[in-house]
Amino acid sequence: MITVALYIAAVAIALALLLNGWRLLKGPALGDRIVALDTMVINVIGVILLIGIAGGTATYFEAALLLAMVGFVSTIAYCKFVLRGDIVE
Repeated sequence: MITVALYIAAVAIALALLLNGWRLLKGPALGDRIVALDTMVINVIGVILLIGIAGGTATYFEAALLLAMVGFVSTIAYCKFVLRGDIVE
């Protein structure tokens, strides 16, 4: 049962990554592209977690946590750069 759920989740995340990539390339505004990048980071975290569940190892969960922290900080920094033109005040 868990194998079927992993396959369904992998297909759903792959579709979400494709749609986010389309929004990243064809986004009408810069804000849409920033949101697409942030959502792609969340989807990649989901892929890493699926690999961790399939493999049964905890190392992937730690990698997903690190990517979540880096993704959050980078999104905030990019938004701050777009709004103010400078990251560090």
